[in-house]
Amino acid sequence: MEHITLNNGVEMPVLGYGTYQTPPRITEQCVTDALRLGYRLIDTAQCYGNEHEVGLACRKSGISRSELFVTTKLWASHGYQDTLRSIEGSLRKLGMDYLDLLLIHEPTGNVHEIYRAMETAYKDGKLRAIGISNFLEERYLDLVNHCKVIPAVNQVETHVFRQQKKLRQLECQIGTKHESWSPLACGQNGIFQNQTLLEISRTHGKTVAQTALRFLYQEGIVVIPKSVHAERMEENLAIFDFELSADELNEIEKLEVGRSLFGWW
Repeated sequence: MEHITLNNGVEMPVLGYGTYQTPPRITEQCVTDALRLGYRLIDTAQCYGNEHEVGLACRKSGISRSELFVTTKLWASHGYQDTLRSIEGSLRKLGMDYLDLLLIHEPTGNVHEIYRAMETAYKDGKLRAIGISNFLEERYLDLVNHCKVIPAVNQVETHVFRQQKKLRQLECQIGTKHESWSPLACGQNGIFQNQTLLEISRTHGKTVAQTALRFLYQEGIVVIPKSVHAERMEENLAIFDFELSADELNEIEKLEVGRSLFGWW
């Protein structure tokens, strides 16, 4: 698996496995399958309700903890002290001594105090890297202007229909890596029937999903596609053996619709 280097020197896989909306009863098996297939970045969140099962799969895998990159996200934290307690809660549920990456799930609550608590846990060695999720330009800049540790990652809705170019340019200037949630647009907007993607996919003997993920990868974006089916997990990993041309990248760039497909951010 290829890696990128975060602004503090920590290496992060460029492609991971997402567990959003994966029911706890099947999460352990899904993560076990993902790890078996070669995924090493596993993304969860407090509000997903499956941190315990993610931790079980990681521990039972036999893979060294140092080879895994585990991300979770805070939920319903309001200030400094409850954030510190929340971090400890996630560590307990995951059964881990540290997290590779902790994100604020969305810009609610006292973001400055929440992030200050994350900085404390980071300095204490409980977090290898800290960052944010769903922070668009204004909220991102506000945090950057008040924090001591520049966010390593910003995880935001990003796919062929919402490419987040302005935000990514800003993050690049400041030193934050961009990560995509819903890199396949949750199947919305007819992505798998899109003629541009179908034609480019046929050229390379690839699927639309692989082409859409490859586009994001070539844009320097970390992706965390989610599937509960092992064959789809394997398909989503197979994006490193072909390359989109400049013309193909330009054609995909034209698919931008300039808004969220989900009405969230």
